Amino acid sequence: MSDTTTKQAPASFTGTSKVVQTQYPLIDSDPHFKRVVGYARKEDYIYGAAAAAAAPTAMLAMEKFAPSHVGRGGFAKAMRLTGAIGLIGGFLYFYQRSALRFYGATENAREIEMDMREMVDKVKAGKSLYGESQLSPYLQGVAARQSRYSALFIGTIPWFNFVNHNQHGVDTAKYYQQAERELEAEKAGKA
Repeated sequence: MSDTTTKQAPASFTGTSKVVQTQYPLIDSDPHFKRVVGYARKEDYIYGAAAAAAAPTAMLAMEKFAPSHVGRGGFAKAMRLTGAIGLIGGFLYFYQRSALRFYGATENAREIEMDMREMVDKVKAGKSLYGESQLSPYLQGVAARQSRYSALFIGTIPWFNFVNHNQHGVDTAKYYQQAERELEAEKAGKA
């Protein structure tokens, strides 16, 4: 008897994708710290402040309902520590909410417009899109690989991008094309 089934080639595995598939467009897979903070929305500040206040508020509530009786000055030290932990946690939450929009993990229409405006203005001014760096191209690549999508794991390892490099996971041609269209429209308007 003959085998009538077709044979398929074995599937190959080459590793995980370097681009996270999301519902919204990717703006930057490794945004600089200044951009993440600068693009933050008002609600990011509100959520960050609420997260920062949660730990001291919980500590006060526990002290009210189940006093610790730690003695003179003990509770004040505990509150200072709790306040510091709350501030750090609130900032990390604030930062992650803003960074997730760069990754396209959450709605990011406002950030897309801000990014396009910022980059087109840099193109028109003849500046580097992502800033100048004093590091060698190799070290820029190392920095990019270490901090790409780092905000997804920020609660465990707080890691930020402070390096200017050109490895951001997006096609930068769109910025140059938009700048060209705007310059042509300006010339046509003057004529």
